[in-house]
Amino acid sequence: MVRVKRGNVARKRRKKILAVASGYRGAHSILFRVANQQVMKALRYSYIGRKQKKRIFRRIWISRINAASRVNGISYSQLIHKFK
Repeated sequence: MVRVKRGNVARKRRKKILAVASGYRGAHSILFRVANQQVMKALRYSYIGRKQKKRIFRRIWISRINAASRVNGISYSQLIHKFK
């Protein structure tokens, strides 16, 4: 059986992960194993964060609309009911 030499592929993979991890503090940007863990964790959090951002903005919009509608003498729920 022929031995597999994957120096080029492995180096590219490691460099790609370390490039993403640049800017992380301490060993998280230098050591591959730690950097890989942190990059995976960051990607998970960024995925979750994109979903949370939609929820947060919806709450902000509702509170702003509610404040503006109360200035005009109507509550948010009544305003939305009248739209429907």
